Amino acid sequence: MNPTQEANIDALKSRRIGVLGYGSQGRAHALNLRDSGLDVRIGLRPGGVTTAQARADGFAVATPAEVVSSSDLVAVLTPDMVQPQLYREAIAPHLRRHGALLFAHGLNVHYGMIEPRTDIDVILVAPKGPGALVRREFEHGAGVPCLFAVQQDASGHARQRVLAYAAGIGGARTQLIETSFREETETDLFGEQAVLCGGATELVVQGFETLVEAGYQPEVAYYECMHELKLIVDLLYEGGLAQMHKYVSETAQYGDLTRGPRVINSETRARMREVLAEIQDGRFAREWVAEYAAGNPRYRALKQRDLEHPIEKVGAALRAQMGWLQAPKPVAKRAPRSPIKSTGTGG
Repeated sequence: MNPTQEANIDALKSRRIGVLGYGSQGRAHALNLRDSGLDVRIGLRPGGVTTAQARADGFAVATPAEVVSSSDLVAVLTPDMVQPQLYREAIAPHLRRHGALLFAHGLNVHYGMIEPRTDIDVILVAPKGPGALVRREFEHGAGVPCLFAVQQDASGHARQRVLAYAAGIGGARTQLIETSFREETETDLFGEQAVLCGGATELVVQGFETLVEAGYQPEVAYYECMHELKLIVDLLYEGGLAQMHKYVSETAQYGDLTRGPRVINSETRARMREVLAEIQDGRFAREWVAEYAAGNPRYRALKQRDLEHPIEKVGAALRAQMGWLQAPKPVAKRAPRSPIKSTGTGG
């Protein structure tokens, strides 16, 4: 049976779900699960900054250890680098035999930084979108597609549990795709590093610098390389390459087809393979763990360099004049789509 059709919340009815963490994903998951009729309790460290928000949302809040000991399924939705200690101190000693331990990202399990007890289910539900979108789509009666995986089935019911959780947060309303902890982790890291974050931002910055270096106004360079990127991404998001080609000018299309491969080419692919290899063999994970343990000096310095780049100063001034960015965005109802007209980009 198709997992999207197979999924329902029955396996978690009359069961308690403990959600550890109440950030973007934690809050969205907890609210959606509760609205699906499931029993949810929030586990946060005493004095945590999100405790007030969780209580304001009507949840019972206790320490992680207390929540784990009284839960049938525990969803670990804290930042990656705090999870190993959380597992050692609050989860491993208290999670019930044949209980379920759920992650939204497989990094710690895949790279062995968490080695779960053998008498528990280890499962994964990874929504393909940020927490705010997971919540908003659920409220609209829809859902965000989710990856799911079973790493360890000690109870004999792990698949039913993971599908029930995915249904509870809204994923079964759209699409569920079965994967593994390895595949989810390695593809997620690669996408972030080579395309979605690292690749996209570096392409924007290099394009901006190229135009400014050639004597063009920074404001014009910003619009061409940063601002208009959203127009293209929206087209790709809604209909792939075909949608993009349909709505940009023929001049833009010809430039895309003939010049794009000169910028992003076999040399770029070779660098991508290097990045992927470092993910696959654990070098990236070991580097990030060491960086975090050292207090993140390189991470903070590189991030500060990004924030101080001229494109940020130019962009802040231009965005301050874009009234539509400051206007509140309604979320109660889904607005009907209107046809997207040609952006005129590149011509």
